[in-house]
Amino acid sequence: MKVLYAIQGTGNGHISRAREIIPHLTSKCELDLLISGTQSDVHLPQLVKFKRRGISFSFGKNGGIDRIDTTLRFRPFEFYRDIYQFPVEQYDLIINDFEPITAWACKIKHKKCFGLSHQAAFLSPKTPRIEKQDKFSNWILKNYAPVTDKIGFHFQAYDNFIQTPVIRSQIRKQGISNRGHITVYLPAYSDEKIIAFLSEIKNMEWHVFSKHSRHGYYRGNISVQPIHNNAFVESLCSSDGLICNAGFEGPAEAMYLHKKLLVVPMKNQYEQLCNAKALKLMGVQVLNSIGIEMQKQLEAWLNYACPVKVNYYDQAAETVHRVLSSAKA
Repeated sequence: MKVLYAIQGTGNGHISRAREIIPHLTSKCELDLLISGTQSDVHLPQLVKFKRRGISFSFGKNGGIDRIDTTLRFRPFEFYRDIYQFPVEQYDLIINDFEPITAWACKIKHKKCFGLSHQAAFLSPKTPRIEKQDKFSNWILKNYAPVTDKIGFHFQAYDNFIQTPVIRSQIRKQGISNRGHITVYLPAYSDEKIIAFLSEIKNMEWHVFSKHSRHGYYRGNISVQPIHNNAFVESLCSSDGLICNAGFEGPAEAMYLHKKLLVVPMKNQYEQLCNAKALKLMGVQVLNSIGIEMQKQLEAWLNYACPVKVNYYDQAAETVHRVLSSAKA
């Protein structure tokens, strides 16, 4: 069987999950890889046959997406050309992790496309959502990368096609300890805003991983360093807790490691607001933003928060078997 695995390259979660799925696919089929988007700090060790610009979202410095830079980076004619020219017909199966080029190529050419992503979980009405329904954002989640079949991943199995997160092997195999520091990854905020938020609490060691800095430095008890996968994993696994946005893989890894967790959803990002709602229902602390006015909540979290207990067993092989079996049916 010849399979194409198409992966969204915006953000780290898609690539991290693919690193676990790919070895199981390569043992069972002839596999090609495609990545579109350019914002990931995690890389695949395998050869990527196809790389496309796709649609990338640029992180801002005030808690949300940089809409201007995102718009300037988009190349609509190149995007549409890639959709119409991509040879999906050469493959027996397309597996898609929220990747729009191959998803739409399959839709136009009437070819089956199997969704394997966190976003696929939002195709269920049982998945937690914020009270204020956003019809446009729900439409985007459904149509950004349309699929004909799916397995979704979420913090809990809210529906029969939803599974708990794929935790990467590096996290599962890393030794777990607690050296007392807090790991921080808030890529939509500037270093200055994060430092101002944390600096009033002097009796805590902070490990800040920055999307905006190329060189490491210290500000008192705050260590700021550029994103490096191994350094982040080591910091997280030896931390007392994690402060991050309300994405998917980061919070899931923190809960798996039995670390306390505080999330700050990106502004006007519907998927993250819904993730935050799901996490809050599980007992995770949620802040709407960071700033001086939130420091009392931060102190309360440091002093009283407890980890959320989860059981995320390794199901990557089981997931691949389920996907390939559905293709043969």
